[in-house]
Amino acid sequence: MSYKEMGAVASRHLALASLFFLPLEKRIALERRLRGREEYRKLQEADWVLMSWGKSGRTWFRVMLSRFYQLRFNLPTDHMLEFDNFNRLNHAAPKVLFSHNNYMRDYLRNWDNLEHFRGKQVVLLVRDPRDVAVSQFFQWRYRMLPRKKLLNDYPPHGAEIDVFDFVSNEKCGIPRIVDYFNGWAAAMPMLGDDLLLIRYEDMRSDPGAVMRRVFDFTGTPGSADEVTAAVEYAAYDNMKKREAEKQGMRASGQRVKPGDENNPDSFKVRRGKVGGYRDYFTDEQLLAVDAMVEQHLDPVFGYKRA
Repeated sequence: MSYKEMGAVASRHLALASLFFLPLEKRIALERRLRGREEYRKLQEADWVLMSWGKSGRTWFRVMLSRFYQLRFNLPTDHMLEFDNFNRLNHAAPKVLFSHNNYMRDYLRNWDNLEHFRGKQVVLLVRDPRDVAVSQFFQWRYRMLPRKKLLNDYPPHGAEIDVFDFVSNEKCGIPRIVDYFNGWAAAMPMLGDDLLLIRYEDMRSDPGAVMRRVFDFTGTPGSADEVTAAVEYAAYDNMKKREAEKQGMRASGQRVKPGDENNPDSFKVRRGKVGGYRDYFTDEQLLAVDAMVEQHLDPVFGYKRA
């Protein structure tokens, strides 16, 4: 963390501790706004933004991006990119904000549009909402801290909810993800050439091609060897192995590791299967799950049948 970021985190904790007497609902709202204020500050400083919904392949993307920047700018290999940590080591390396845009909306009181991204280069990483929602279910069940569940209005810790109920939930499942995607679809004319849409499924098919598009778009094109090395380092089997052995780059001061080493569903790198959501539902449930996307998602993302 930079001193500025450490100061912001300390201030947030002090403010929340001093207001312990407030009802829980108000303290949660305050924490979201404080987190949003710090994220909005970073947005103003960022050279570009990686935007995604949770469980859309952001960690995999971030590992590839970090490895590429380490090679491109001759940086140490211990830590992943964390906004400006690479820039502080080499000013040629960009500052990159990784965001879901949930806290900033609370801070700005802006839930209806994405005007605060106007003038910023945004890489929008998307994944089939059905796969996202199933992956999020396992994240919620096995990895997510109780406090995080409360902060982001997920089902409470310990709740007995099956995967179909979770993905159907308007607050955390497919309906909410579809609404999020549609908001970005509506903002595309406003953002114009400052928005690059990339898909998880295309990264699975040809990660090097997708990453080259990102590097060209953000102004840091690299050599074929640098891109290949980044892709190979972040290959699924390599990441799975490093997570199991608690190796690899650190993220936020800690190495990516499973919630329970004996439970494969608790790993951060779990399956990564395109269309894997179909393995978790009955035929009747699949019809309902597919309808949530077919009937409501903007076709620009390519997840609706033609």
